[in-house]
Amino acid sequence: MPNRLADETSPYLLQHADNPVQWFPWGPEALEKAHREDKPIFLSIGYAACHWCHVMAHESFEDRQVAQILNQNFVSIKVDREERPDLDSIYMSAVVAMSGQGGWPMSVFLTPDGKPFFGGTYFPPKPRYGMPSFTQILDGVIRSWRTERENVINIGQQVARHIQESARWGSRYQTIEKSTLDQAARELISSYDWENGGWGGAPKFPQPMVIEFLLRQASRGNQEAQKAAIHALDAMSQGGIYDVLGGGFHRYSTDARWLVPHFEKMLYDNAQLALAYLHGYLLTGSAHHRRISEATLDFILREMSHPEGGFTSSLDADSEGEEGKYYVWTIDELSQVLTDPADRDLFYSAYGITSEGNFEGKVILKRAIPDDELTSRINRPIEQAASRLDHLHRQLFEIRAKRIRPGLDDKVLVSWNALALRAFSEAARYLHRDDYLAVAIRSGRFLWDTLHPGDRLLRSWRSGSARHNAFLEDVAGLAVAYLTLYQSDPDPTWYQRAVQLVDEMRSHYSDPQVGFFDTRDDQEAILTRPKDYQDNAIPSGNALAAHALIELSTFTGSGELRDLAESSLGSLQQAFSRYPTAFGYWLNALDLAVGPVKEAAILGDLNHPAMQVLRTALWETYRPRVVAAIAPFPPPEGSPPLLQNRTLINGEPTVYICQGFACLLPVNKPAEMVEQLQDNRPIQEPN
Repeated sequence: MPNRLADETSPYLLQHADNPVQWFPWGPEALEKAHREDKPIFLSIGYAACHWCHVMAHESFEDRQVAQILNQNFVSIKVDREERPDLDSIYMSAVVAMSGQGGWPMSVFLTPDGKPFFGGTYFPPKPRYGMPSFTQILDGVIRSWRTERENVINIGQQVARHIQESARWGSRYQTIEKSTLDQAARELISSYDWENGGWGGAPKFPQPMVIEFLLRQASRGNQEAQKAAIHALDAMSQGGIYDVLGGGFHRYSTDARWLVPHFEKMLYDNAQLALAYLHGYLLTGSAHHRRISEATLDFILREMSHPEGGFTSSLDADSEGEEGKYYVWTIDELSQVLTDPADRDLFYSAYGITSEGNFEGKVILKRAIPDDELTSRINRPIEQAASRLDHLHRQLFEIRAKRIRPGLDDKVLVSWNALALRAFSEAARYLHRDDYLAVAIRSGRFLWDTLHPGDRLLRSWRSGSARHNAFLEDVAGLAVAYLTLYQSDPDPTWYQRAVQLVDEMRSHYSDPQVGFFDTRDDQEAILTRPKDYQDNAIPSGNALAAHALIELSTFTGSGELRDLAESSLGSLQQAFSRYPTAFGYWLNALDLAVGPVKEAAILGDLNHPAMQVLRTALWETYRPRVVAAIAPFPPPEGSPPLLQNRTLINGEPTVYICQGFACLLPVNKPAEMVEQLQDNRPIQEPN
């Protein structure tokens, strides 16, 4: 008989709806039951694409003996961390404080009033890996609750205080400084893994926000920053973590060499990495980086587009009960496809394939040698070898597509979709891809129409149902995305939606001290009102808020908006240079705040050939500190103040380049505009 999760929309919760465990979703019913029956809460947090979540579910939550222990002695609550990042953040902080490490599945025990007193991650069904069994854990918690209640309560109170104190930050204002950018870049370059690419050892995560920051510093002339960023992009794109057949990136590498991934594919990784490769292409002209960016966006379109609009959340790591089965190959499978000896020699040389394989007797496709070395080894021209490899990739992709696919978490999350919306919006204008622009416009409309039904933004949508108040990362992230889309599609609707979201953010998420809370002011009361500041796999909500405020202040000229952003940036600035991998998006926001930001106001007939030439010249290269407003003349209602009080030269499309409340003389020739956009061009008030 299904439990109470059967009425939920989250695919992760629905995966547990038929467990014998009497699961509750988080909410008043479960919390009141815990108080009424004086039982501790067992809180299990995970997500649909989590491999070890599936393992623990099969081993323990489908076991009737384990379920009986839980049902008799606990109130069991299941939470999808992707729907409730606030609960995940609070209780992950508790687990890390109590055990020294965190991860998913998260298993945490709470008093009836929600205070955590014991926790961990995965627990096996029998003692192994140096860990007690899950039933041993349950027996110990039951015994402590019955015989050591006072000690349990004290632990819960201590952990709760720790969590509440860690949610406070940003009490001391500092003036933002460019030197912070320089110091952070030096730290990232000095800690870079020049042998394998990236930062840190195993497990090794892609760092798109950090790479973006280094690309921004490269645009300022920092050649070492460019070398590290490009090296990282090249290292990840060789395969292993990157799906060379279908495009897109897996979650992380279990080793330091980017070979063996954790095979889940997340929307947020792919959206951010597609943008990083796009910017790498714009900075260097690397056709390889452009291919990776487009292949990643095409993967999102092909495999993560929801038929009603928006993008789905993730693809599972597992298929047929085995992690990575969909993506890896046996030697026999490859031999059946690569029947031509010359093709086999080419492919095996490119990927270093041997009869032993490179992963548990099987093969994960990862380039072993670059194209130039490959062509000398097989004695083929580079163009011919590359073309033939592409053909073989397509053959293998078609064969792979017939396999049983990994499971899809098809819920639509606003903050993750905002990252994808930004990627498609930028790719559309930089690569002249009208199809990408159509995708971005469709996504922008869907998110507003389905997830902003009234006076507020909501977080999650699935099967026609929108749920959960939006979190700061949703509101701020979507505001940034709409400002990005507005610069690709000059419809003032997008700008006005960004304005409305920033107003919503200021009205309902502000912390009077500094920055913003992660939750809305009318959100249900939980252990504490969280206020995370570090970037994780996705940008911090407060970092996104700073970005939104800076960019909107550029469109409006509002000093108040900029002051709000600078107060957050200044209060955390010292941490940026010390721990740059934890503050990658903050550093990008700081780079924009430090500037100089060039404001481009372009007016004229949008269909005029001269307008098309101007827009092409504006986006012909990487310009991370340019904000552009483009409109017909006169600008339509709802356009940003940046466009107001401008005239045309000779009735033709005209450009105004401004910086810091001063403008250069208007021009309507692309070369003159490009000259004015140079960072070293002084801005002077015309006479």
